[in-house]
Amino acid sequence: MEKIGFIGLGIMGKPMALNLMKAGYDLVVHNRSQGSVNELAEKGATPAASPKEVAEKSDIVISMLPDSPDVEKVCLGPGGVREGLSQGMLFIDMSTISPQTAQKVHGEFLELGVKTLDAPVSGGDVGAQNGTLSIMVGGDAAAFERAVPLFEIMGQNQVHMGGPGAGQLTKACNQIVVGVTIQAVAEALTLARKAGVDPAKVREALLGGFAQSRVLDLHGLRNLERNFEPGFKLALHRKDLKIAEQTGHEQCVPLLATSLVAGLMDSLLAQGKGELDHSCLALLLEGLSGLEGE
Repeated sequence: MEKIGFIGLGIMGKPMALNLMKAGYDLVVHNRSQGSVNELAEKGATPAASPKEVAEKSDIVISMLPDSPDVEKVCLGPGGVREGLSQGMLFIDMSTISPQTAQKVHGEFLELGVKTLDAPVSGGDVGAQNGTLSIMVGGDAAAFERAVPLFEIMGQNQVHMGGPGAGQLTKACNQIVVGVTIQAVAEALTLARKAGVDPAKVREALLGGFAQSRVLDLHGLRNLERNFEPGFKLALHRKDLKIAEQTGHEQCVPLLATSLVAGLMDSLLAQGKGELDHSCLALLLEGLSGLEGE
């Protein structure tokens, strides 16, 4: 078995790393805060003081980080992954970042004889915990085949999308659909509530018809239970929609619904709600509808 380095042990990264450990892989781990590192070390992982050290002690390095600047710093900055790489290694970034950043890291590492994959995921913290993520992969086909055994542990669906950056472009498309659908669910359940029809029964009815979706199932339930503890933070989804908007601008594709939802998210960010789950879009709509606090 190849030795795996894992950088970024947050809401998503920690359960993904734990699933690899449960499958028998030896892990070298690093995280900005030490708590998660200590937790995995108690289960047998090897702590590393820097991304460079992770790379030095691993055959394959995986990162799961918040944003493009974080990936650039961890990969290309002082003490970063690049300084610890050796020819023949594989780097897999499972963060959600811009396609351009993914392509930049690919180019820098290829010069060192290291292949890269951009492999963002969908499925939230529940998917990370259960190993049922959907993984969208850009990069070399042979590198993808090398990574498949790891992807099969962390997810239930892995698709090779094309060359470097293709995985990130696919994730941007995913975040458009998820964001717009969360808003649609919030509008439907708020309308029902305001009109005096039980929103729980509305959700139940819609789940049996053409409107059925995973977002209606999971986030509709969050709406009903008033549970906005983060499975995926609003601030991170807004970051993802910024990537989608930038890509749409570059490709001359008007993303009208995406821009609308992004603006609504901005309103919630201005209210200090960025750390809540992205399903908290319902809170803004309820306030606008005179239902706030009910």
